[in-house]
Amino acid sequence: MPPEPPATPLASASPTPTTASPTPVASPTTTRPAPTPTRHPTATPRPTVASVLARMPLAARVGQLLMVGVPAAGSSDAALRQLGRYRVGGVILTGRSHAGTAATAALTARVRAAVPGPAVLIATDQEGGAVQVLKGPGFPLMPSALSQGRLSPAELRARARTWGGQLRAAGVRVDLAPVADTVPAGAANPPIGAFGRQYGSDPATVATHAAAFAAGLADAGVVPTAKHFPGLGRVSENTDVSSGVTDRVTTRTDAYLGPFRAVIRTGHPFVMMSSAVYSRIDPTRPAAFSPTVITGLLRNDLGFDGVVISDDLGAARQVSAVPTGERAVRFVAAGGDLVLTVSPATLPAMFAALYDRAVRDPAFRAQVDRSAQRILLAKQRLGLVAGNG
Repeated sequence: MPPEPPATPLASASPTPTTASPTPVASPTTTRPAPTPTRHPTATPRPTVASVLARMPLAARVGQLLMVGVPAAGSSDAALRQLGRYRVGGVILTGRSHAGTAATAALTARVRAAVPGPAVLIATDQEGGAVQVLKGPGFPLMPSALSQGRLSPAELRARARTWGGQLRAAGVRVDLAPVADTVPAGAANPPIGAFGRQYGSDPATVATHAAAFAAGLADAGVVPTAKHFPGLGRVSENTDVSSGVTDRVTTRTDAYLGPFRAVIRTGHPFVMMSSAVYSRIDPTRPAAFSPTVITGLLRNDLGFDGVVISDDLGAARQVSAVPTGERAVRFVAAGGDLVLTVSPATLPAMFAALYDRAVRDPAFRAQVDRSAQRILLAKQRLGLVAGNG
C-alpha cells in the first residue's frame, strides 16, 4: 500500500544568488570618496514546471492526477482536510448553488488554502440552460447551448467572455464546457439532446459555436473543456445512469469529430472523454479506458497534447462494474491525465491504485509523470503553479 500522503508543503526552490555590484574605484585626481555600492535584494526565481515536478515525491505527483467533487453549496472542514492529505490536483464544484459570486469565492479560497503544493484547479459545469451549477448574485441565468447556437459566433464569444469573467471572479478557472457533441435533428438523445445541451444539429454549426464559446472563456482567463470525446450525440442512453451505452456510428474519420478539432485549435483547452463504447473504433472498452480512442484518435490523429480529463468515474453507472481504483488506473494507462470523480468517498481507493501501479510498473510511473507535467503546465499558464509552497 502507498505511504500516507505527505502532510507538509513542498519546500520552496532555492533562490538564485546574485552578485553585488562592484565598488567603483575613485580617480587619482579626485578627493571624493568612493560611492557606497548598490546592493540588490536576492530575488526568488519564479517556479517552473520542471523545478516543481522535480521536487515532487511520487505521492504528490499521483495527487495531481485527481479532480474530486466538492458541493458547490459548501463543504466541511473534514472533507477539505482529505483533499489536502491527498494533495489533489483539482476540485469540481458539484450540485447546485444559488449563493452567488462572493460565497463561491469564499469556498474556493478555503479549498485552495486546504491543499498544499501547486494551486488546485477548481472547475465546474457552467454550460447554460439545464446545466449551470453556479447561480445567484453575480451569476445571471445563462441560455441553453441550443439557444446560444442561434447567436452569431462573435456575439457568443463576447457573452462567453463575460460568463468566464464571472467564474474567474469566484475562483473557478476551469469550465467543463463547451459541449462539442452534435445531436442529429429529431434524434432521441437522453444525455445531450433531452436537455438542449447541443449548439445545433450539424457538425459545422456546433464547431463554430463551441469554438466561439471556448475562445470567450479563454479571453477571460478560464480554461474551456471540449466534451464528451469522441461524442455523445448519437447514443440512446445516458452513461450517468445506464450501463452498456454504445455508439455504433462514429468512426475515426467521422465529420462529428469536427467540433472537437475546432475547440482544440482555439488554444489550450482540456478535452473530456466520454465513457460510452464506440463499436466502430474500439468495441471492447469504454472510450475513457481505450488507448485506441485517447492515444490513437485524440492524441495522434487530432494532435492533442493537452490535458485529457475523464467524465465522472466515481458515480457513473456505465463504469460501475469496474473496481473503483481500477477505473483510475485504466484511464491513465490509456493516455488520460486528470481522473474526475464527483464522489469524495472514492478518492482513497483511486489514489492507492494509481500509486501502487506506479510503484510496480516503471512504464506506468512514466505515464504518471507525463500527466502530472501536462497538468502543471496548464496551471503555469494560469499563474497557479506556485500555489501554497
